[in-house]
Amino acid sequence: MNQTLRIGSGAAWWGDRVEPAALNAEHGALDYLCFETMAEATVSAAQVRLRRDSSFAGYDTYLDERMRAVLPACMRHGTRIISNQGWINPTGAAERIVQLLRDAGQHGVRVAAVCGSLITDRVLELADRVLENGAPVRSLAPDLISAEVYLGAEPIVAALRAGAQIVVTGRVADPSIFLAPMMHGFGWDPLDHERVGAGSAIGHLLECGAQVTGGYFCDPGFKELPEPWNFAFPIAEVQSDGTAVITKVAGSGGGVTLQTVKEQMLYEVHDPANYLTPDVVVDFTQARLEQIGPDRVRVTGLTGKPRTPTLKVTIGCAEGFIGEDMFFYAGPGALRRAQWARKILQERFRIVQLQAEELRIDFLGLNAIHGAATPADAVEPYEVAVRVAARTKTRAEAAKVGREVDGMAVSGIAHTGKRVPHQERWREVIGLWSALVPREAVPAHICYFES
Repeated sequence: MNQTLRIGSGAAWWGDRVEPAALNAEHGALDYLCFETMAEATVSAAQVRLRRDSSFAGYDTYLDERMRAVLPACMRHGTRIISNQGWINPTGAAERIVQLLRDAGQHGVRVAAVCGSLITDRVLELADRVLENGAPVRSLAPDLISAEVYLGAEPIVAALRAGAQIVVTGRVADPSIFLAPMMHGFGWDPLDHERVGAGSAIGHLLECGAQVTGGYFCDPGFKELPEPWNFAFPIAEVQSDGTAVITKVAGSGGGVTLQTVKEQMLYEVHDPANYLTPDVVVDFTQARLEQIGPDRVRVTGLTGKPRTPTLKVTIGCAEGFIGEDMFFYAGPGALRRAQWARKILQERFRIVQLQAEELRIDFLGLNAIHGAATPADAVEPYEVAVRVAARTKTRAEAAKVGREVDGMAVSGIAHTGKRVPHQERWREVIGLWSALVPREAVPAHICYFES
């Protein structure tokens, strides 16, 4: 078995940049390139889109762009690809990748689709209580859109063992995408919580892409790194004992430092001693970091605890609509005019009987982020964007926001700047709830294709 694996990141979310993935594919000398393209709401949003548009393929809308950018180099270098770009249609994504391979003259490449994470039709029977409020999961039935379980690394490992060069999944826990190559390459037992815990922790360092190489780290004048316009995605050089060196392609922007690695290690980790994943409970508390060279940080001491008997399921529910629009003022008196505009809109919403569960009229540049906590003596801005948003039960009520904001163009305060809307100013709200289901009740299944 390999004693060192080079595993690189290809994406940290759906809209991530493509160029760093291509850089890793071409110059990263990778054994594996892994794409993480899903956020909590991705599957539910995909289901909503499919309800509106039956032609929607159900997988990552940037699948073609990403695969075309990396397939030539990955095929040339023998780099295997693991990706959760399947969203709600992993088999469709696998079939599309096969077509892209054929178009590129790549034949005989095995592609696997890992399915089984979607349990919309079974969640009311499998899950008991909503974790956030303790209510019965069945209470969500009238508004249920989708339910997806966070699968772990084992089905990906099975696909790799079966010879898949590319594995595409639906909902899989972010670290599991990176853990699977380690479990396969080193032959780790899925129940070896110490090594699997270390591998999952390394996966956590990689899953957010450029965040560990300086993205979301730089703060001009306080924390700076070179060429922040050219951040690379990270690479982990992993040893069979679960230690790793985090690095990046030489000559790229950003950096890998003790600071960047520490920030990402604790990112979205509520309890560093008990970070729950489908594969293991990760323990970061014994981690040791050492800067061993430029853009090279060695990570040791990562471990884990036995995995839980349950898996987390995210349940997406329809929860109404949001209507949103904005307009602008600039120059002396901008804030005074914005305040009057707010009063006008409040009265006009009363006139049209806006039925809103929540209404916000914020001044971007003054109080839109901190709201009521904004200091009373905050410096008056030279220009103000007025953002208006209402949460409603129906689309018709949400649409009233845009209609009344339109009226401000000729029936408002002097010097009102109004943009011309080129899209709908309402959107459906997807509420997310969590529950637990028995691990054994959600078996994954794998479909294989060949180019």
